[in-house]
Amino acid sequence: MTEQHPADPTEEVVGTDEAVEPTTAPAAPTQDADAGAEQVQAEQEAVAAQEPAGSQPTSEAAPQSGDATLAAERLADLQRLQAEYVNYKRRVDRDRAVVQERAAQSVIEALLPVLDDIHAAREHGDLAGGPFASIADKLESTLGKFGLERYGAVGEEFDPVRHEALMHTAWPADGSVPAAESTTVVQVLQPGYRAGEQVLRAARVAVADPE
Repeated sequence: MTEQHPADPTEEVVGTDEAVEPTTAPAAPTQDADAGAEQVQAEQEAVAAQEPAGSQPTSEAAPQSGDATLAAERLADLQRLQAEYVNYKRRVDRDRAVVQERAAQSVIEALLPVLDDIHAAREHGDLAGGPFASIADKLESTLGKFGLERYGAVGEEFDPVRHEALMHTAWPADGSVPAAESTTVVQVLQPGYRAGEQVLRAARVAVADPE
């Protein structure tokens, strides 16, 4: 049997006008394109690996940063306004109390001459059993609710803040004033008045030094 050899693809086919091109095309261009695509992909993966995790594009991070700054500024403004309001309320409450106290003191100071007359009448016994006694008591008790207090008595140690010395005399020899070691009130000429710690009028007194 005669062996048959496969036809050479490069040979021309008899009876045709054109030569048949080889069935296998060169693969070099396709391989180069694949290699280039793989290189670009590798470079992109390397760049992505260098970026920190959770990073976002600059175009998205910028608006978020601006919103956070604006929110912080608005919060600081609200906190400042709240602090100013609290300070204002405290100042108003304090001033209101001071105004009320001064108003009460002004009324009491205007009534001091009346209180002096009531005290003098009581000392002389003019109020005992009289109809005006109850009125005087109610007036003094009402003013006492505003902190009014009468002070000044024989035997008190002289205090220049609470007493006004109008006379300086010898120490009484009748023993009406207990012995003391400092300047002492020996006679009250006019009682003093105070409202709380505020002296409305100092007691007018006569003083003596111990012998």
